[in-house]
Amino acid sequence: MGKMAAGIFLVLAIFGFVPRASATTKGLSQIVTPDLQAPGDLSLSFQRQNHPIGNPYEFQAELGLTKWAECAVFKGFKPNELIFGTEFGLLTKEPWLLSTGFVNWSPHSRVDPQPYLEAGYYTEHHKIIVGAIHTVYKNEAILGYAYDFNKTWRVQVDFQSGSENSTTFGVTCNITRNFQTNPALYINNGRGHDLMGYVVFTYTFHLWADKKNEQAF
Repeated sequence: MGKMAAGIFLVLAIFGFVPRASATTKGLSQIVTPDLQAPGDLSLSFQRQNHPIGNPYEFQAELGLTKWAECAVFKGFKPNELIFGTEFGLLTKEPWLLSTGFVNWSPHSRVDPQPYLEAGYYTEHHKIIVGAIHTVYKNEAILGYAYDFNKTWRVQVDFQSGSENSTTFGVTCNITRNFQTNPALYINNGRGHDLMGYVVFTYTFHLWADKKNEQAF
């Protein structure tokens, strides 16, 4: 993943796999969520956002390793950097979830990993998230709420404390079983409460699945 050639090869290679399962809405706009990527699921995303939010043009690969572990890598272009993250499920049986891990680790930009701990209460329609993340010099609160109307539509709001962070309002739409988009509006917490735009497109490939998951579909 450290070289563009390797990333292009990975994309070309995985297009040969045929999806085997339905994708569901996942994630919010700004914060980490305590639900993990299913084992064997690889999500590729393109992210476009205003510069104050983060790298304006970004690709992401997120892979579910086991029922309790996943990893992710972001490739940014302005500036050119790689950003790593991971998540480990401490409690993975809904409705109660608990996870930990780190995000925003960028060795190229000399940014240290930011560890977090968060809990979730997930029902068929309501998703509630509470947690905390440690940045370079302080702890920040994480709050999130999502409402799933069905397997296609979700509305969501999330908040991370700190003047450099935002409150976001977004929608997630599963255009197909494996392709989704999430546009959102960011309202900066700092002075002026600037409005910023964000959109991400995600396609999920099912590289492998355990026998129980395969039987379920």
